[in-house]
Amino acid sequence: MRTRFFRFIGVAAVVLGAAVSVNFRSVTVAGQTPAAKAGASLKTAWGEPDLQGIWTDEYQTPMQRPAKFANQEFFTDQERADFDKQRAGLLGRDNLTVAKGTERDVAGAYNAVFTSVRHTGRRTSLIVDPPNGRIPALTADAQKRNADDRAFRLSLLQSTETCKTKEPACAGGKYSSTTTPLWSALPPVYNTGRLNRHHNVEDGSLGDRCMSAQMPDFGGFKRIVQTPGGITMFYDTQQGQGWQREIVMNGSPHLPSSIRQWHGDSRGHWEGNTLVVDVTNFSAKADFQGARENLHLVERWTRLDANTLEYALTVEDPTTWTKPWTVKQELTRQSDAANRIYYEPRCFEGNYGFPALLLGERLEEVAFAEGRGPDPATKDRATDFVGVEDPGGVNPLAEN
Repeated sequence: MRTRFFRFIGVAAVVLGAAVSVNFRSVTVAGQTPAAKAGASLKTAWGEPDLQGIWTDEYQTPMQRPAKFANQEFFTDQERADFDKQRAGLLGRDNLTVAKGTERDVAGAYNAVFTSVRHTGRRTSLIVDPPNGRIPALTADAQKRNADDRAFRLSLLQSTETCKTKEPACAGGKYSSTTTPLWSALPPVYNTGRLNRHHNVEDGSLGDRCMSAQMPDFGGFKRIVQTPGGITMFYDTQQGQGWQREIVMNGSPHLPSSIRQWHGDSRGHWEGNTLVVDVTNFSAKADFQGARENLHLVERWTRLDANTLEYALTVEDPTTWTKPWTVKQELTRQSDAANRIYYEPRCFEGNYGFPALLLGERLEEVAFAEGRGPDPATKDRATDFVGVEDPGGVNPLAEN
């Protein structure tokens, strides 16, 4: 599955000028209130703040503030209109200098069919703290983790054409005709990306394994359902890789530190009209911007009006960043009647594809040993060529 979503393209994207829609089905839940109207109390039948509905961020906003807007917190209306026009044109790939029929051309054409562009948001970044709109500096430990991981990945690529021709994917590495001694070694941290080999299923990326849903999630659609003393959220994310989240609201403490979960342990309570959720106990296999088992999140969900839900998130991990940072989004309510809901993730390609990938590499190893084929280490299985041909700087919302 060679799929890369451009930074300027939304996962559950909205076509410019079109109404937002997602594949949801309306479900009646006992005690669920109808869509709130302006001036309504926005409370459930049992008196709690009503956060229910299908919600999404209808606008495209970079996670980090692009360097060229360093001191600008908001875009002007004219800038947003200009960016919309410019970004819409990026969907046309005929103007890119890519040789027709090459892997880059074919891979890019695939994604261009299935993607669209959301309108530019008002904010220049989702990050509101620090004030510069950028993720704080990494700690020395995090820098070393990243460097070790990058060096390991490059070592698996060193005998490929990618490094021989100095492709961007090999930046920082060097070509060698000799297979790396790390070819069969375990990675320094649990692999969440795509390694240049298929020794086992975990050499593939989480996306390839249909496991790319993560916490926190700033994209896609969220359906919130409340019952007395309970809140559940369904995340419709990426290519059918959705997941269900239960928030414990009974005041009990977090799970023991020995119990770790992929999406963490969520414990919520009300502060006035705001749902505050504390999330800890992440698995070391999870990966959010390089943070793993020490990730700590504090979410604040506040209903601003009938159609707007504010989501504020503070991210902390003293082993990864030098200080905490905060993201803010405004989510817009979608029509219950016009949408549909599905009850389980639809992604299954990895489950079907990985046995074939594993078998294929074993057969290549046998052929190479018998002198009937190339060394498997000389083939690039890791690089996603989609978008590599983008010269950079064309997308006005690029974070660099």
